[in-house]
Amino acid sequence: MATSKQKSKPAKKSTVVVKQPTAKAARPVFGGSALELFQAAVHPSLDRRQKEWMADVGEKLKQLEKNGLALATLQNNETFVSAALYASQLALRTHSKEKLEALRNGIVNIAKGQAPDETMQHVFLNMVDRFTELHLQVLKAFQSPQPPRMKIGKLSVIVEHSVPSLQGKQALYDQLWKDLFACGLVDIDHLHVTMTRSGLIAKRTTALADKFLNFIV
Repeated sequence: MATSKQKSKPAKKSTVVVKQPTAKAARPVFGGSALELFQAAVHPSLDRRQKEWMADVGEKLKQLEKNGLALATLQNNETFVSAALYASQLALRTHSKEKLEALRNGIVNIAKGQAPDETMQHVFLNMVDRFTELHLQVLKAFQSPQPPRMKIGKLSVIVEHSVPSLQGKQALYDQLWKDLFACGLVDIDHLHVTMTRSGLIAKRTTALADKFLNFIV
C-alpha cells in the first residue's frame, strides 16, 4: 500500500509527430496543379496564335472590301462561316507559316466566290492540316518542274534541286511523294524513273492537285 510520502508519477503525455508532405509529394500528378502547369505552358501561345490569325485574316478581308466585296454578305453566307471557323481551328494547331498562309488563302478564295463546292473545300482544308510544309513545297515544284541542266535523269533530282532542305534525304522525300500519290495529287507512284529532259520537265500534278493549289494560293 502506498504511503503518503510515495507520490504517484504523472502519466507521460503521448506525442504524435505528423510529417508535413513536401511540395513535390503534395503536387498531384493529375488534378488542379497539373492542369495549371499545362495551361501555363500552352495558353500564352494559344492566345497569341488566335490573335495573330484573326488579325491576318481580318486584314485580307479588309483588302477585299476595298476592292468592292460587301463583307456584310458574308455574315449570312453559312458556307463561308463554317469554312472560316473550321480553318481557324486548324490554324491554331500549327506554327507553320506556309500552312497558315494556305489556310488563310483558302478562306479568302471562299469569300471571293473562287472556291470549289463545300465538300471539296473541307477536303482541301484537311489536306493542309495533314500535310507538312515539305509536302506542299514538293507538290508546287512538280506543277511546273524546273530541273537542272541535264539530258537525262530521275525525278528525284527535281526534288533535291527545287527543295534544298531535302537534299540527301531520299527516305523522307520518298515518303512525302507516297503521301501525295495516295491522295491522287501526282500522276506517278515513285521518283526513281530515269527520263529524258522532256520527261523531267513534264507537269506531274493531277487535275485535283491543280484545284488544291489554286485554292491555297
